[in-house]
Amino acid sequence: MDRQTVGSANRGRLRVEVRTEGRSEVVTAAGELDHHTADVLRVPLETALEQGRVRLVIDCSQLEFCDSTGLNVLLGARLTADAAGGGVHLAGMLPVVARVFEITGADAVFTLHDSVEDALAD
Repeated sequence: MDRQTVGSANRGRLRVEVRTEGRSEVVTAAGELDHHTADVLRVPLETALEQGRVRLVIDCSQLEFCDSTGLNVLLGARLTADAAGGGVHLAGMLPVVARVFEITGADAVFTLHDSVEDALAD
């Protein structure tokens, strides 16, 4: 297990890119979201929320794995965004990741979209 890459948004098992699209902050997560990589996603989500970007679109189309720690990162962002009048929209989830959300019931608390384009149009 390569822990040297934890905390890097540019390399390792999880890569995160952030861009602004209109009133939304689009956060693309690619790779594996788990206990060892959760901060790679948590930090940019918290930064966006601290900057008042409370409508978050998470592009999950390249997210290959998500465990309970990753799920908690997304749930925490959702609570903060909702409290500020925004929300978290999950887009393009692969079936293996969607299954985690279905099993835990988390799919009922997030707004899910087939694609980032659909999430931005909402």
